[in-house]
Amino acid sequence: MALQVGIVGLPNVGKSTLFNAVSNSAKAQASNYRFCTIEPNVGLVDVPDTRLTKLEELVKPNRVVPTTIEFVDIAGLVKGASKGEGLGNKFLANIREVDAIVHVIRCFEDDNILREEGAINPMGDKGIIDTELQLKDLESVEKKIARTEKMAKTGGDPKAKREYEILKQCQEHLEQGRNIRELQLSKEDKVAIADLFLLTDKPVLYVANVDEASLLTGNKYSEALIEGVKSEGAQVIVMNNTIEAQISEMEDPADKELFLSEYGLTEPGLNRLIRSAYNLLELITYFTAGVQEVRAWTIHRGWKAPQAASVIHTDFEKGFIKAEVISYDDYVKYGSEAAAREAGRFRIEGKEYLVADGDVMHFRFNV
Repeated sequence: MALQVGIVGLPNVGKSTLFNAVSNSAKAQASNYRFCTIEPNVGLVDVPDTRLTKLEELVKPNRVVPTTIEFVDIAGLVKGASKGEGLGNKFLANIREVDAIVHVIRCFEDDNILREEGAINPMGDKGIIDTELQLKDLESVEKKIARTEKMAKTGGDPKAKREYEILKQCQEHLEQGRNIRELQLSKEDKVAIADLFLLTDKPVLYVANVDEASLLTGNKYSEALIEGVKSEGAQVIVMNNTIEAQISEMEDPADKELFLSEYGLTEPGLNRLIRSAYNLLELITYFTAGVQEVRAWTIHRGWKAPQAASVIHTDFEKGFIKAEVISYDDYVKYGSEAAAREAGRFRIEGKEYLVADGDVMHFRFNV
């Protein structure tokens, strides 16, 4: 699955530094490319998963293929972007294409790094970007209202009437300075706005970029951000993006481990960010395991076996017969597929089976 997470933020908040940490990571694949400043930079990054390492130890395959997530470094946003200021519409168009947003917010003081917005104010910075996205969404919603209003009021079509009601609800919500994701529309109601790809409907993860001294404890700025986004139920990850960039450049695992220990860290903050972004999109992983290859596959939580098979090849879904399943815990407990089968922990599942996170699977199909 081609999943994208856009990294956004005001200028000079550490957004590009974070992206450089992602794209220079020892686990990052060589698919990063750069255009000019108005084009997004893209990095395809492995999702860290200790289960994959354990399966590699047990199976000893010829190769291991992790699942990946794509990070997009989108050019900085400024006040007035919804009306074309700065990179304006180009920036907003890039955000429309991503599945989720990582919003980097400056939570450190440094007189050497320019800041046009005045004193450090995490919630104020968040508000600038929220406002611009809301204004752009309001423009999109109002255009669709104009197209559907007549049909809803005179056509007698109940579907059109309901769509109009939802659009008006979104309009009122946005005019109050609130994001669409807070509206908690049902899946059925979201059909009315699905074609708009609303910016404020996308799930968001906040990164508090703190100074080195605040890396483990946070500071008053990161605390203000955490408190300020509680109503959204959003997660805030406290990181120092410069340190993360340094860690990502280290090729020797021993050097990396020593560097982490010096800062009292057990793993790079980047790993936490990637896992959190993965979870934010409500994704899970299943595995295929054989001598030729052990591989992780990304699917949405709640997918049934045929849908899960489709990420390997569409023919697997079309001709699905059955799935052979061993839970990850059972695979590790018994040490192999053969041992799990002998212990009665090898299952045959049909089309209605809901795939669980960590399932080790083989698919039988006929096309």
